[in-house]
Amino acid sequence: MNRRDSLKTFVLGTIGGGLAIAGCKPVTEEDTADITAASENFYGRTPEESKRDAALHAEQCLNEHELATITTLANLIMPPSEHGGIIEAEVPEFIEFMMKDYPKFERPMRGGLAWIDHESNTRFDKEFRVLAEAQQKEILDEIAFYDPEKPSDERPMAVNWFSLLRGLTMTGYWTSRVGIKDLGYTGNAANVWDGVPQHVLDKHGVAYDPEWIAKCVDQSKRDIVAEWDEEGNLLT
Repeated sequence: MNRRDSLKTFVLGTIGGGLAIAGCKPVTEEDTADITAASENFYGRTPEESKRDAALHAEQCLNEHELATITTLANLIMPPSEHGGIIEAEVPEFIEFMMKDYPKFERPMRGGLAWIDHESNTRFDKEFRVLAEAQQKEILDEIAFYDPEKPSDERPMAVNWFSLLRGLTMTGYWTSRVGIKDLGYTGNAANVWDGVPQHVLDKHGVAYDPEWIAKCVDQSKRDIVAEWDEEGNLLT
């Protein structure tokens, strides 16, 4: 089968995905037995949001083979660094969650996974995840790059699928603890303030009270919580 026929199979498989591919497994009463307790693990979420997140985590969307293929692909997209890789960053789990959180992703994702196995079997008589890396890259090199001037609806479906997978992989990695550590991002941190610069004070003809500045701008006391008396005077 040539490339055109393979892509045709992919398109037809994607369109018929609702019939050929089972959707995410619905949550059962057994699955939701401890959703309320699990919802407490979602920091910064309202109770309703936490309950929804817990319900989605209780669902099973992608099967083991699909997750294994995603893991293989994600490792090719984002090879491990000294800080870890997509396994440590739980990227496959993130992608699986996104299929449930945004259901419009499910059909193109599962269709693309079916396509790449079909392409792999056609060329090498093996599933994609067990191919040699050189063979895997041979397939991916044909779909990994696209013309940004061409609208997405004019691109091959396999190209759009890989673009979706790559975007989810990068998002999952760089927003994880592993990815943030890889970036060297430390987040918001208190810096050292030693008062308004002297030239600014001189410009406005003002100065700090020596007693006040000794209490407020002494860096050896920066971790001490200020205390005030009932009249609003600074004690420490």
